[in-house]
Amino acid sequence: MSQRQDDRSALLLMDLQADIVDNYATPGFLTHIQEAIDAARRAKLPLIWVVVSFRAGYPEVSSRNRSFSALPGTGRLIEGDPKTQIHPALRREPDEVVITKRRVGAFSGSDLDVVLRSAGIDSMVLAGIATSGVVLSTVRLAADLDYRLTVLKDGCCDPDPEVHRVLTEKVFPRQAAVLTISEWIASRALS
Repeated sequence: MSQRQDDRSALLLMDLQADIVDNYATPGFLTHIQEAIDAARRAKLPLIWVVVSFRAGYPEVSSRNRSFSALPGTGRLIEGDPKTQIHPALRREPDEVVITKRRVGAFSGSDLDVVLRSAGIDSMVLAGIATSGVVLSTVRLAADLDYRLTVLKDGCCDPDPEVHRVLTEKVFPRQAAVLTISEWIASRALS
């Protein structure tokens, strides 16, 4: 099945930063992600990279935020730090947009929605780390914003494999198509 004329899709690559990949990715994960990237580029689909980072001193981090309140003082996820950059094994092209977010979800504290709507994008293919973090948060909000969604099951990973399984098999299918990267490539005729 080829891309419908009225379907304007983008591949979102979320939190694939050196610090996060090195701590949470499973063996072979980056190889799978690169397959999706290569297929999207062949099909001329826009790639949008989403990264999480904070200014020096963490002015965006509230002590009430359980996800990020332990960051101040660690030096992790500071803008400009090489470990906060997209993992060096992934080959980002200079013309591909990078969105910086300040919270878990790709829309939170970012201009992602503005970028998507400005480009006429109405469908997103999601990949990233972690399934229970950025992927879950982004699926929920994007569905509420009426985007069409596909989650790449093997393009996501989570520190807890059971959580990944439950989300991809039971939760995400309510709001998104859930496919492996190979299934997505075949279904979109991207090979």
